[in-house]
Amino acid sequence: MGPTRMRKIWRCKEVDAAVVEALSLSLGIGSAIACLLAGRGISSREEGQLFLAPSFSAMPDPGLLAGMDSAVQRILKARTNGETVCVYGDYDVDGISSTALLISFFRRVGLACRYFIPNRFDDGYGLNRESLALIIASGATVIISVDCGITSSDEADFCQGQGVDLIITDHHSPKETIPHACAVINPHQPGCRYPFKLLAGVGVAFNMLIALRSALRQQGAFQKCTEPDLREWLDLVALGTIADVVPLVGQNRIYSSFGLKQLDASLRPGVTALKRVAGVKGAVSCGQVGFRLAPRLNAAGRMESAVPGVDLLLSSNVAECTVIADDLDAANAERQSVERAILDEAIAAVEAAGDYPARRSIVLASPAWHQGVVGIVASRIAERYYRPTILIALNEDGSGKGSGRSIPGFHLLDALSACSEHLDRFGGHRHAVGVALSASNLSEFSAAFEREAARVFADNELIPTLEIDAELNPADITVTLVNDLKRLEPFGAGNPEPNLLLRGVTVVDRRTVGEDHLKLRVTVAGYSFSAIAFRQADRPTDGLLDLVCIPELNSWNNSSTIQLRIKDMRSAEE
Repeated sequence: MGPTRMRKIWRCKEVDAAVVEALSLSLGIGSAIACLLAGRGISSREEGQLFLAPSFSAMPDPGLLAGMDSAVQRILKARTNGETVCVYGDYDVDGISSTALLISFFRRVGLACRYFIPNRFDDGYGLNRESLALIIASGATVIISVDCGITSSDEADFCQGQGVDLIITDHHSPKETIPHACAVINPHQPGCRYPFKLLAGVGVAFNMLIALRSALRQQGAFQKCTEPDLREWLDLVALGTIADVVPLVGQNRIYSSFGLKQLDASLRPGVTALKRVAGVKGAVSCGQVGFRLAPRLNAAGRMESAVPGVDLLLSSNVAECTVIADDLDAANAERQSVERAILDEAIAAVEAAGDYPARRSIVLASPAWHQGVVGIVASRIAERYYRPTILIALNEDGSGKGSGRSIPGFHLLDALSACSEHLDRFGGHRHAVGVALSASNLSEFSAAFEREAARVFADNELIPTLEIDAELNPADITVTLVNDLKRLEPFGAGNPEPNLLLRGVTVVDRRTVGEDHLKLRVTVAGYSFSAIAFRQADRPTDGLLDLVCIPELNSWNNSSTIQLRIKDMRSAEE
C-alpha cells in the first residue's frame, strides 16, 4: 500500500536577529548557517565553536556519574583476583554494541569475562532471574548490566542473596526505587551530578571505560604494555548511540562525530563485513547507520537471538565475520518481509475500524504478528497516521507483548503509567515503550490509552508540523552553502537535517524517474536549479510554488552540480 500523504503545517522557527548577526560575525559564517545554529539554541561564540568542531575536551568527568567509583573499584578487584565478570546486555543495537564494547576492552586489559544476551522471546527484556542463576552457576562473581537493569530490583536482590555483585549501567528511566546493587550508574537516578542526561546505554558504558582506564593507569597497569586508545572503540559507541535515536547534541554529538570517522576507518573485521553486506561504501553517515547497519545488527535479535551480532563485533576472524554478516543480512531480509506483511495488516485494520481520524491513538493486536517486529511497524503506523501507536503480538496462552511509538507532544511512558492497572509490565521512555498484558485486558487498556491521548491532544494538534529552520535567498544557494551545511552534521535526533524554505519557484521541466520520484528544473528570481522530490510523483507542480528543501551536490560523470532535494511543496498562495 502506498503512504497516505498527510498535509503538514509549515512553521518557521523564530530566532533572535541580533543573535544570528553576532554568530555570523564571531564565527565567520553565513547568515543562513548562523540562523540554523540559533534555531538549535546556540547563542554564543563558544557554543557555536563547540558545535561546529566537537572536542573530547568538552566531555564531563565520568566520575560525576553516581556509582562510578564503586563500579570501577569492584572491576579492579575482580581483575586482581582473577574473578570472572559477565556482561549482561540487551538484544537491540545499543545493548549489542555496549556488550561488545565492554568485552573487547576487558579482554584487552586482561580481565576474565564472558557475556550473556537474553533471548527476546524466552527471557524477555531486562535482567531475568533464571538467566542470572545460570550465569552465577557458571562461575561469574560480578555481573555488569548494559542498557538494562534500572528497574530490576527483585533481580538485584537475588544477586545479592547469591553473594554476587551486580553493577547496573543503564540509561532508561528509573522507578521510585533504585535497585540495591554493588553500583548503579545511570544519569537519570536521583542525586546524580552528571550534567548530560541524554546518553545511550553505550554512552554510559563508555564513560565507565574512561574511568576504568584512568584507574588502571594509576595502578601502573600500562607500564609494561601500551595503554589502550579508547578512540578505537568509538565505532561501537557511534553504532549504539545513533541506532538508539538519542539526541545527537552535547556529548552524543562528540561520540557520533568521531565515531562515524572510526566507522569509516574501522579495522574491526566485523564492521568491515557488516558494511559490505549493507552496501555501505565511503564515508559512513548517520542515515547509513540507522537504515543499513543497525537493522542488520538488530535483525537477529528480532527474529531469533542477538548473540550473532555481538559475535560479529568481537571476532577477529575475517572468514567467521563474513559468514555471520551474510546470516545477519538474510535475517534482515526475512525481517523486512515480515514487517511488510504486518504493516499491510495494521493499515487495513485501522482503515476497517472506521474510527480514524476521530481517535487520537491507535492500539492494535493480532496473534499472527511477530513480537520482534511490532515495534518497527508501530513506528511506521505512528508516522503514517500521526497518532501514538501501540502494536501487540498475542500469544496462545492469552498473553500479549508489544511495543509503542509516540509523536511529538505525547509522553508515552507517562501515558502507560496512567493506564498501568491494565498492564502486567511496561517500560521505556517518552518516545518508545514495551508492554506486556493479558489479552483479556486489551479492550480496557485501549480505552484507557485513548482517554490519555484525548486528554493531551486537541484536534488541531494531531496534524504534523514541518518546522522550517530558515528562508533561502536564491543568490545564497552556492557550493559554499552546501559545504557549510555539512559542518552541521551528523544529523539525527536532536539535530535534524535543516529544512530550508525557498519561495516563489516556477517549475519549467518535470519528469518522473524511478517508480514515483519527481525530477524538476525550477527557476526563481533569475536563478535556475535542478531538483529532486523523492516519492512525490503524485504532487501537482502548476503555478508558483514554495519549497521546503535542502541544497546538495549531485555528482555524475566526474562533475558536481547543486541539486535541491525537496522535502515538501505547496502553492505559493497558501
